[in-house]
Amino acid sequence: MGLNVQDPDIDIDEVIEMALSDHTSFAAIEELYGLKEAQVKELMRKNLKRKSYEAWRRRVRTFSDRRPTYK
Repeated sequence: MGLNVQDPDIDIDEVIEMALSDHTSFAAIEELYGLKEAQVKELMRKNLKRKSYEAWRRRVRTFSDRRPTYK
């Protein structure tokens, strides 16, 4: 599953911004960058502070439980 962050087609900052957005789904990120949900989570884990990553995951899980099309 390894993520190649050296890929020039992947703008890490843009992917992080999209993942943090409540309005952008994992499917949209995959369509634009070819990154699967697990790869986005890996990228977020590597690039966010631990507490920020945990808060993001908690928010994604919470909203996903409420809205099936959230992320």
